Amino acid sequence: MSTINEQKTVAELVTERPDRTRIFERLGIDYCCGGRKTLAQACQEKGLDVRTVVATLQAVEEAAEAQTRAGVGAEAETEAEAEAGATGWTAASLAELCDHIVATHHRYLYEELPRLEALLARVVEVHEERHPELLEVQGVFGGLRDELVSHLMKEEQVLFPTIRELETRGQESSGFRLGSLVNPIRVMEMEHESAGQALAKMRELTGGYAPPADACNSYRALLTALAWLEQDLHMHIHKENNILFPRALAAEQGQ
Repeated sequence: MSTINEQKTVAELVTERPDRTRIFERLGIDYCCGGRKTLAQACQEKGLDVRTVVATLQAVEEAAEAQTRAGVGAEAETEAEAEAGATGWTAASLAELCDHIVATHHRYLYEELPRLEALLARVVEVHEERHPELLEVQGVFGGLRDELVSHLMKEEQVLFPTIRELETRGQESSGFRLGSLVNPIRVMEMEHESAGQALAKMRELTGGYAPPADACNSYRALLTALAWLEQDLHMHIHKENNILFPRALAAEQGQ
């Protein structure tokens, strides 16, 4: 096993081995919007000892490889983790990656956002008197939902078709102007940053999605679903910011 380089960016480390997201999620290290920071920088900002984090990553990976050699499959803790480790998307075509993001992450959001909105409304109605922070969670979620719906539409109707056409027909034959992807991608990245801030705020308001002592089953289900939403969006944004977008920009430059 190669030594983990603390001067590599967090995004590079996750792209090499998507299962590293499990440790980064637990430590609160941002590998999507903040993925361009080196591991050393990310640890310093979180007040973490980078040598301890590297040792933790190394130990987990050594244990996983030992299990593989022994024929034992470690069960992923969440569906997002299982999907994260399933495919290395740096080798796929840009069209395949776009299709995967739409079929997996966009579809998840289309199904989950309305369900979460309704569940959150029920929990707020019952628990807002004892937990007024839920009203703020509801407000943050509503803003995130509205932004995501618009964001998905722009990706599916404008950006992703442009990327597919660039890959299929090439820059010259399809009439692309050099740099035509720069501004749309910059807008998407800014919206990703906004979504990341909303997720961080909901995590803060809910104490890390920890259910209070008086939480009913619906309240607990809501917090679990919000935590899953956070994990899926982190992986979703990582695939776009750190894999799809850089590759698309490189293709436009003829690299």
